[in-house]
Amino acid sequence: MHDVTFYQEAFVSYLKKFSTDKEPRTLYNPINYILGLDGKRLRPVLTLMTAEIFDTDYQKAINAALSIEVFHNFSLVHDDIMDDAPLRRGKETVHEKWDINTGILSGDAMLIMAYQLFENYESDIFQSLAKLFSKTALEVCEGQQYDVDFETRNDVAIPEYLKMIEYKTAVLVGAAMQMGAIVAKASDSCQKNIYEFGRNLGIAFQLQDDYLDAFGNPETFGKQVGGDIIENKKTYLYIKALEKATDFDKLELNRMLTNTSITALNKVKQTKEIFVSTGADVATKQAIQDYTNKAFSVLESLSVSEEKKTLLRDFGKQLMNREV
Repeated sequence: MHDVTFYQEAFVSYLKKFSTDKEPRTLYNPINYILGLDGKRLRPVLTLMTAEIFDTDYQKAINAALSIEVFHNFSLVHDDIMDDAPLRRGKETVHEKWDINTGILSGDAMLIMAYQLFENYESDIFQSLAKLFSKTALEVCEGQQYDVDFETRNDVAIPEYLKMIEYKTAVLVGAAMQMGAIVAKASDSCQKNIYEFGRNLGIAFQLQDDYLDAFGNPETFGKQVGGDIIENKKTYLYIKALEKATDFDKLELNRMLTNTSITALNKVKQTKEIFVSTGADVATKQAIQDYTNKAFSVLESLSVSEEKKTLLRDFGKQLMNREV
């Protein structure tokens, strides 16, 4: 087994070789751009790590890992268009650097390229990877639609929110790990358990991302801090604040959803103050810890060595202690 940095460097090295220098460049340059932006490479690292956890050379899983990363970035390009987001990883989003049509078409091409990468595997592995990928990709779309729907609703409950982030974010983390297990030809039970580990860790990761969107450092977060508030997203923070808020604070939160005259800066500032005064920030931190613990509990039933369980546990702890 190797450490996380090793897998990150190995993957980035392979990713650079994947850079597509062909015509029309107006299609492929945006793809190279988004894939080349600095990132944690969380999902492909998990694919490579999982393959080795089940006693298979990580290099055999490199194309599955790349497929996950290409698909993830495809979804980011389209999400940024839908959210009209100006920044991604601290740089201009694709639709800002080029235009919306380019973002749509380049994203579409990335989705196809993600599927093509499975052609590097023998038929039984190809079939298993493609089946899992199709299921996961559709769930990601469902999660994105829930997210959009929630923007115009004032009655979103915590279970609905958790389902949304499970589909939009967590299932792809689970799938990334299961793909590594598929390539390694691990047993069905091992595949199921490693998927559950990834799914729970993915929920914790998204809760952490939502928390950082409001309270992160704008210089290191890589996205517009307060973007979820500006977009009226019903995050765990927001829903918990509504649950715990006084009648006055509830009116204030609802006013900021509908008041178009309030500046973005004031909207973010006032909403964050309510998040703190209601204890929603603390409740969100607790939820992050709870789902991290759920992920760790799955490891106990995984048929691998304690050393490998420790590696996964340390990775999860590192992920949840991030500030960017």
